[in-house]
Amino acid sequence: MVTPPLSFLTGATGFVGAAVARLLESKGHHLRLLCRPNSDRRNLEGLTNYEIVEGDLGHPEGYTHALQGCHALFHVAADYRIWVPDEAAMNRINIDGTESLMKAAQKAGVQKIVYTSSVATLGIPTGGIGTEDKPVTLENMVGVYKRSKYLAEEVVQRLIREKALPAIIVNPSTPIGPRDIKPTPTGRIIVEAAAGRMPAFVDTGLNIAHVDDVAMGHWLAFEKGRIGERYILGGENLAFGDILGIVAKLTGRKAPTIKIPRLPLFPLAYAAEAIARVTGKEPFITVDGLKMAKKKMFFSSDKAKRELGYAPRPAEAAIADAIVWFKENRYL
Repeated sequence: MVTPPLSFLTGATGFVGAAVARLLESKGHHLRLLCRPNSDRRNLEGLTNYEIVEGDLGHPEGYTHALQGCHALFHVAADYRIWVPDEAAMNRINIDGTESLMKAAQKAGVQKIVYTSSVATLGIPTGGIGTEDKPVTLENMVGVYKRSKYLAEEVVQRLIREKALPAIIVNPSTPIGPRDIKPTPTGRIIVEAAAGRMPAFVDTGLNIAHVDDVAMGHWLAFEKGRIGERYILGGENLAFGDILGIVAKLTGRKAPTIKIPRLPLFPLAYAAEAIARVTGKEPFITVDGLKMAKKKMFFSSDKAKRELGYAPRPAEAAIADAIVWFKENRYL
């Protein structure tokens, strides 16, 4: 009897990680999942071939032993929030936690690593489409999340260069789809729009990808990706108004047509963040979110298509699956 390959996976209780976990299990992998003791584990429902290691990225001593015997590491977990009250806490997870995990995996003899970065770390030419090769610096990163992911990716790239870390980097764009239990910042937009609570919008743009296609991109990177390379796992570039139009069509609502300029919204964003610091609840509008909206977040997945065989479906299919899941789970 052939022993199934053993993969260590972080982030399986989250949105993208849950999709990766399901795909890995379908490919015959046994999963060793790093989960915080108090994590919401609804996204593990339906998985059968896994074991849980309780711990967190901030304390490597709690999971290092569990990397022994693992053939692969898929590091998907991250603190993904546009606004946080404590920047240092996000950095400990996204930067320091990534470095500790990479070093521990290499020491344990893990043969291949897929690290989940983000298109947030990539450059976008003015009025153009971002690729893996567009030069960008830390100074170009808007907000704590982007800065933390940029620095974390730099850590991984340094370890690849200097320590021969066997890692491939994937850069998902804006995933949409089922099992967005939190939901993510983009998932919140879909929920608000589907519920008819978004009568106007800021003129920006996003690259929308189905979360299951992003998961498949992780698998293809594991199977075919070149060590040290990075691959954008995106989908379709859409203006924000067009995204809301698709949501309206799928829910039978009238699409919003009012475009709001960004500048008058900044006082509202500052006020919302001040309230959030008191209530502890994440603000729906943020200063960094408005700054990011200045550029359309458009990207090309041509490299992943060419080298990995990545084949994302249309954005409307991703949005439709997200709406169905949000309805079934009473988010609307």
